[in-house]
Amino acid sequence: MTVATIIIALLIFGLLIVVHELGHFLVAKAAGIRVEEFSLGMGPALVKHRRGETLYSLRLLPIGGYNRMAGMEPGDDFNDPKGFNRQSLGWRLGVISAGSLMNFALPVFLYFLVFLTAGVPVNEPVVGRVTPGWPADQAGLRPGDRIVQIQEEKVTTWNRVVEIIHQRPGDPLRVVAERDGEQLTFTMTPREDPRSSLGMVGIEQSLIRYSPGQSLVMGFKQTGQFLVLLVVGLWQMLTGQVPADLVGPVGIVQLVGQAARFGLASVLSFAAFISLNLGVINLLPIPALDGSRLVFLAVEGIRHRPLDPEKENLVHLIGFMLLILFMIAVTYRDVTNIFGG
Repeated sequence: MTVATIIIALLIFGLLIVVHELGHFLVAKAAGIRVEEFSLGMGPALVKHRRGETLYSLRLLPIGGYNRMAGMEPGDDFNDPKGFNRQSLGWRLGVISAGSLMNFALPVFLYFLVFLTAGVPVNEPVVGRVTPGWPADQAGLRPGDRIVQIQEEKVTTWNRVVEIIHQRPGDPLRVVAERDGEQLTFTMTPREDPRSSLGMVGIEQSLIRYSPGQSLVMGFKQTGQFLVLLVVGLWQMLTGQVPADLVGPVGIVQLVGQAARFGLASVLSFAAFISLNLGVINLLPIPALDGSRLVFLAVEGIRHRPLDPEKENLVHLIGFMLLILFMIAVTYRDVTNIFGG
């Protein structure tokens, strides 16, 4: 786990926290609610700055954030006209749900950037990039060459090209490729990757980039597809159809490192996926999460009168403590998995 990986992970965590809390903040301001503090992180404050009625703070632990709104905490003046509790049910539902909605909107933008700038891989056997000094470069293979045959096997997909090369570290390969309508033959010997023991020749597949309009459409489509997969996967875990596979902050940092090896597009895609996870999990009816607050508001709408705020806050406090204990347990498991404990 390198310093660069940790920095990238912190930037991703920071982005997700900012986006989520900004959703709550903007809707609260639109509703006329007084936001007493907008905080990124938990624990002791590193930086504080007051602007207007709101204190903006950056705190030590990058494990979350919060908006402290008037009329939400024990001891608040629940008759304050600018308090959260004095707003209409619709506004309060909007404030609580806005965090997750922002986490669903962020992936659309991130995938838009990926499709527009980095592009997406094409599963055709066309070389997109050749790494200088590697076997493919030394043999004379160039970007744009279409690989049609390796040894005696005809190939039609990039995946098959990769499979063959991975399986033959140290073995000379005869590669036939088309360039400008002419077939050329190259001989190259894959190097063995010390981390994976797979053969590598230093080539990357070609990418296709989209127009701004197409990228936006693809961003919505990709976000929707992954959101459906997440909800289905979560349901399968909750119903015991598949084993629970959860990672904490330490595990996420390790996954960031793996994504970073494949470039910026991979990091942005990973950040989009984590943002979707955060949005979905926050909507679960678990005490201390946004989903439980939405449940309390829904009950209020059915009963036509609010619940006792002290009792509700006690439920959220107990839920928060349990979530912290759960996070510690998951983090311990991630650490032991990394170091083989």
